Amino acid sequence: MQLEDTSDSKKEDSFICGVVEGFYGRPWTLDQRKDLFVKLQEWGMNSYLYAPKDDYKHRAYWRELYSVEEAEHLTTLISASKECNITFIYALSPGLDITYSSPKEMVILKRKLDQVAQFGCTAFALLFDDIEAEMTESDKEAFQSFAQAQVSVTNEIYEYLNQPKEFLFCPTQYCASRAVPDVPNSEYLNTVGSKLAPGIDVMWTGPKVISRLITPASIDELAEVLRRKPVIWDNLHANDYDQKRLFLGPYSGRPSTLLTKLKGVLTNPNCEYGANFIAIHTVAQWSKCSIENLDENQGNDAVSAVSADIKLEQESRSGRSDDEDPSLPMLLYHPRLALKKSLQLWLPEFKRTKSMWGPISKPHVNNVPPVTFSSSGQSAVACSSTSSLEEGGTSPGSAPMPTADHSSSEDTNELASDATLTPCLVDGTESAESASMVSLDRVAECLEPMETVESASSASSQAKNLDVEDVDDNDIKESPLKEEMPGAPDHEEGDIVMESERKEEEEDYQLGVDDLCLLCDLFYLPFEHGPQGMQLLQEFNWLKLNAHLVASNPSKPTAAGSPEVKEWHHRAEKFDAMSRALNRLFTRLTYINNRELLYELYPYVWDMRGVVALLNSYVKWLAFNQGSKQGFLTGEQEPWVFRGGLAADLQRLLPLESVNDLFLYKSPETPTRQVYTIRPYLASDERSVYELSRRLYIARLGAAYCDMEKTLHSYPNLLGDINFGAFLTLSPEFCFVVEDDHSVVGFVAAAANAKELQRQVRVAWIPEMQTKYTELFQSNSSEDANIPGPLKDLTAKLRKLHTEDLPDALLTYHPSQLKMWLSDTVIDHSVSKRLLTCAVAALRAHGSSGCHVYDVDVFSMEFYSRLGFVELKNVAHVEDVMYFGRIF
Repeated sequence: MQLEDTSDSKKEDSFICGVVEGFYGRPWTLDQRKDLFVKLQEWGMNSYLYAPKDDYKHRAYWRELYSVEEAEHLTTLISASKECNITFIYALSPGLDITYSSPKEMVILKRKLDQVAQFGCTAFALLFDDIEAEMTESDKEAFQSFAQAQVSVTNEIYEYLNQPKEFLFCPTQYCASRAVPDVPNSEYLNTVGSKLAPGIDVMWTGPKVISRLITPASIDELAEVLRRKPVIWDNLHANDYDQKRLFLGPYSGRPSTLLTKLKGVLTNPNCEYGANFIAIHTVAQWSKCSIENLDENQGNDAVSAVSADIKLEQESRSGRSDDEDPSLPMLLYHPRLALKKSLQLWLPEFKRTKSMWGPISKPHVNNVPPVTFSSSGQSAVACSSTSSLEEGGTSPGSAPMPTADHSSSEDTNELASDATLTPCLVDGTESAESASMVSLDRVAECLEPMETVESASSASSQAKNLDVEDVDDNDIKESPLKEEMPGAPDHEEGDIVMESERKEEEEDYQLGVDDLCLLCDLFYLPFEHGPQGMQLLQEFNWLKLNAHLVASNPSKPTAAGSPEVKEWHHRAEKFDAMSRALNRLFTRLTYINNRELLYELYPYVWDMRGVVALLNSYVKWLAFNQGSKQGFLTGEQEPWVFRGGLAADLQRLLPLESVNDLFLYKSPETPTRQVYTIRPYLASDERSVYELSRRLYIARLGAAYCDMEKTLHSYPNLLGDINFGAFLTLSPEFCFVVEDDHSVVGFVAAAANAKELQRQVRVAWIPEMQTKYTELFQSNSSEDANIPGPLKDLTAKLRKLHTEDLPDALLTYHPSQLKMWLSDTVIDHSVSKRLLTCAVAALRAHGSSGCHVYDVDVFSMEFYSRLGFVELKNVAHVEDVMYFGRIF
């Protein structure tokens, strides 16, 4: 089929600007794409490239024609794009298995594009990314090189379609890091430049698959080789390679001078459609910046070898002052200014009424097709064992890698096994203060966001890291003692976000621009955190490194009113204020009318809120307990090049190196607005802790001991004294409580030195209990008929309390002791892990390397197992005593 000849009307100065849907994962819906076309038109953009990796007929089964239903879908989509004057570019990826010299293959390729042309499509693209640079024997006989084979097929199709106005070609060497040996000397790229038809535009991602900076000099070098201006396929905002990252920062790292050196820019953004407003709108602003008022320093600033955090502070200050600077040219592009403008326009999107049902699920795929690709000239850096695979397994459309934080090579190969492709065409209706933070520039030029740098200490535990989506929290028992109240609902009312409960009209619940600014700063860009995100890192790191200022040290007493101590507490209050601001953002987000957008943002904000709350709990513990006695993390921690973004960077600042499993939890399937607060135990909490302990114990016994509550009326504190009294009295600095909006719903009690705790129990605690419960100690509970049956077991436990010496084999690797209880009314499955993390961090900061749980019963075995504890066999002196432990 021949298209209408448009070559005469082709504008040499037309700039392609728009979006490419080229990521791995769940494609956007028809309604979302229609909404995109309207926005592209409104913002002065002109193109949409259709290349979703999960349309199996786009890549894996490119030969197959679309079904009637699929054809209707594409026809509707193309018509909608035309109504908005958006050029719909259909991309096909035949490179996986095409025989370039086969006439039959050419017939099939033409037939497929003919069908799409019948849908109304007039612009096309052939993509040869992520394929083996090898040819069949017949291709080797027909073509002198791999590049020549691709060029021959592309030119033939281009002529067959009568030289369409828009025709794009994606080379196999689509970025500088994949050019062999480099861009100027690449035989492949030189062949493409000299043999490819002049009317065909070539796509390029920059120095890397995901490029921190694209310089004019690099584009000049490329254009000379390609003999044409390239079209940038920009992965700056792509997030399909890491399920814990979302990119809401402004378009940056691309100097405005590129506008005269490029044929176009197509951004390949986040998998979550609603999260792409900033990404796309700031590209639109960038594309319209005045050539006469180019910011010549924009590129130089990005290239200069300054610490990334200092750079961000400078950018933040200039950005804030620029907001009020009337002398700035109207069309001067500045990322922070562009972000502010976009936020003002994004805010109404949250007020749009859109419904969403079912469980929350991220659109990412767990596995992606692996691609082996070798190239010389790679910079030698200390990367993890996955870096070679990551360099070769990504495409211009994404960085499709497994989402485990640090996988071993074996785990990575398993995770990167062939993905099951399904049809998609059915509408799915350190700064100066931060000594542990080193400059990103030392590795930014040779690492991509999906690559990792590991310290020796973390390498030993990498096999323990799992994909967060593999954690099945539905099976986790949140309490070793279940509190089952008769007639109680499964969830507390008001916890689950119902559409009828929205309170957007109330000022306290209204989402504002400041909230969105915080949101974007927490989920900024692949190579940098936003100013407020960076502030979180800097403040917590400073508080941690200077905890000795508030530590009790008899040899070096520090006055409580000294400037240093005052500064520490002031900054702790500042960190607490930032944590409360994030809580406010989280709560306000749950009240928005746009439920579709809520479902996309909720898992990320929920996780970030939990991490910051955890760190805030640790800071409060430092304040309550006069700092830590030991050092924290060892080795240099490189920000931004680990997986997980800001949340993971914050987690790595805790004194924990081998408990990564405690950071793996699945977000709730249904949005909830309940916020649980973990904080250090206070003496005033004793009554609440004891009451919860009693209530949970009675609930565990059930109907068999229905009179237990009446029996315990004479001994209201007995259960608490048995289970937690010694910890709360002798080791309160290692105790934490969890509370919801109303009361304490859980607690963890620990002692750094279990042997010393046992000694103190015998010297001080047991005598106190003998005085308090004289009648229980003096009587023979097994024979005394005056003691009710249910009370006899508790009396035996009270008498047995710490009478047995702890085995030396136990204390060698598990010197600390711990105990946890949590109410079943806690519906957030991450609370138990966060509570344990607080206790472990406190123990670790005081030099402990492991903990154990004493005398585990059948009710709590699975609970502790789910938290990473294992049964310690062959350590008990007494057969009926069971120990569980974990090392950290």
